[in-house]
Formats: sequence, C-alpha cells, structure tokens
Amino acid sequence: MELEELRKKINVTDDRIAELFIERMKLCKDVSEYKIKNDLPVFQKGREEQILQRMKDMFPEELKNSSQVLYQTIMDISKCLQYQDFFSDKNSIESEYVDLNAKCKAAVPGTEGSFSQMACKKLLPNGEITFFNGFEQVFEAVDDKRFDFGVVPIANSTAGSVTATYELLKKYDLKICAGTKLRISHCLAARQDTDPEDIQIVYSHEQALMQCSEFILHHGYKGHNYANTALAAQFVAQSDRPVAAICSRECALNNGLKILADDIANASENYTRFIVISKKTLCTEKADVISVSLSLPHERSALYRLLTKFSVAGLNLTMIESRPLANTDFEAVFYLDFQGSIKDPKVAMLINQLEDELGYFKFLGNYEFITEVQK
Repeated sequence: MELEELRKKINVTDDRIAELFIERMKLCKDVSEYKIKNDLPVFQKGREEQILQRMKDMFPEELKNSSQVLYQTIMDISKCLQYQDFFSDKNSIESEYVDLNAKCKAAVPGTEGSFSQMACKKLLPNGEITFFNGFEQVFEAVDDKRFDFGVVPIANSTAGSVTATYELLKKYDLKICAGTKLRISHCLAARQDTDPEDIQIVYSHEQALMQCSEFILHHGYKGHNYANTALAAQFVAQSDRPVAAICSRECALNNGLKILADDIANASENYTRFIVISKKTLCTEKADVISVSLSLPHERSALYRLLTKFSVAGLNLTMIESRPLANTDFEAVFYLDFQGSIKDPKVAMLINQLEDELGYFKFLGNYEFITEVQK
C-alpha cells in the first residue's frame, strides 16, 4: 500500500475518532447534569478504575500502557468539562484593586542599599520603608497588618529559587500582588584597614554565596551564611577581624567599606525576581501572572494529568518547580506560575477545580510583573 493511501486511511480513522470523542463528551455533560441534580461528586475513583481496567483488557499487550494514558486523558478532559458545569456560578475569584503608587508602609529585609530596597523603590515608589533583619519578620509584619506590604526576593537566574521565601509562602496566608526583576551586581567589600591578603572568610546571604561560588572558590575563601547581603556588609563594617562581605556597591559605600572586586557573580547577566506580598488578594488592572502551590498524590502520571487540566483550559504555564515537603517520605509541593487573570471564568473554574480535587492547594496571587519604575 502506498504512503498516500495509508494517510487517507488514517484521515478516515481520525474522522471516526473525532465523531466518537464528540459523542463521549456530550454524554459526559449529561452525566454532570445528573450529578449536579443528585448532589454527587465529579470524581468517583471506583468508576474511573473500572473503566481503565476494562479498556486495558481490550488491548493487545504492546498497547496496554498506551491505552491507560489515552483513556486517563479522555477521562481527565471529561472531568474538566464537568467541573465547568459544577463551578459555572464561580466564574471569578474575589479580589480588590491595588494602586502600587499610593502611599503605604512597606516591610523590607536588610538595610539601606540592599537589593530588596531597590526592588521596593521600583515596585512601591511612595512606600515608607522599614527594614527587618530576616524574611520571616517581613512576613510577620504583613500578616499581623502592621505593614501594608512586604518585598522579598523569590528567585535568581543563577542560583535558583530562594528557599526561605517559598517556605514562608506556604507557612503564611499572604498573597503576591506584584513582581519585578533586578540585575544583581555583587562586589567584595571589606573595612578600609583590612589587608586583602588576610581575608579568609566572606559573609553574605546563601543566595549571593551561590551566585559568586566560582569567585569564592578561585580565591580560596570560606563562605559564611548571613541573614542577607545588606546585614552582612553591616556586620563586616563592625567586625575587628579581617573578613569581607559580598553585597551591592550601595551597601559597601553606605557602611564605609572599600570595594576589593566588582561584578563577581558567576554569570554576568545575573537577575533576581522580587515579589510584593499583602494580606488581601490585591490585583492591578494589568495583573496577568497567577501563582499557585499544590501537592500531588504518589501515583503514576499524576503530574502529567495535572498539566492536562491547564492544557484543556487553554492556559500557558510559565514556571513549575517542586520542593520537598517536610516530615514526609520525599513528597513534594509544586509551585506553578501561569498566564491569566482571576477575572477570567476559565481561570476561576480551574482554580476551584484544583482546590476541590487536591489534598493541598493554595492560590498565591494574581499580579503584574513590573518592568519599569512606577510613576
């Protein structure tokens, strides 16, 4: 049989599959109407397993696993359509408008000259800044409503995610309402009277130490973690030992330190993303990034099936990463960013679906990613 003839037969087969798929989805919509009328849940595990086993038995050995993927996907699509009926009255997520240019009280980790301060000035230009020693103090200050907003780093293009921020987003019920990125340029700084030859130890935040790991290794230094880069500079300025800090030029100059080396990060294009956190769900008019966290069961294809839901909803995932869940046998929490607005019915329905289906799900915010300084 010629290739063209084979392709024609495939086209005919695809047409039959399409007709049957449409018919099955219509039947699923009828099922959802029945479930709503009779107050039944969308997901019925026993029924799903029954269908999968029946279909698996119908296929030859070499197609059994493939058949599981095919019918699992079909049923996941069916559930997505049924959830649209179940949550048809929940077509948006409650939120309030936020004006990032308004006067506010902002909690920021570090001291004058810190990268977090620079990010805050970009995100909240009229914010009255108060500095805190650590990230958790910033979260606490916003959580107990002493401050309107907090600004913290969340990820770096060289060293990856900021673990502390992700852990605190899980611990506190706060929402992300804005984000931005800064180009990070680290320098090595020490007291004016310090002989560079005597330096053996450098202090900085763990992220900065990772970002400058090649420089540290090349010079034989030993890196010591500190709460953040700005406080590390302050500590070095007050120390009577021959130590140095990795920090911004602003921090070095603010603390009277001399700069021994500039631009010492492993990558010349080194960027850090910062977020604004708030107690309420606040959104700007241009909010188009959504962040969520969730856990998945230890089952085959669990992640694949999750991604199917986003695909059915027509939503574009821009970031996905996992972090280990404490006190478990290597279970993980997944953090996802995707494009969209909580005012979009399909987004609201997906969020409600995930909240209903998953053991752990948390909506982290819908926000705008600021590229220019606010005016």
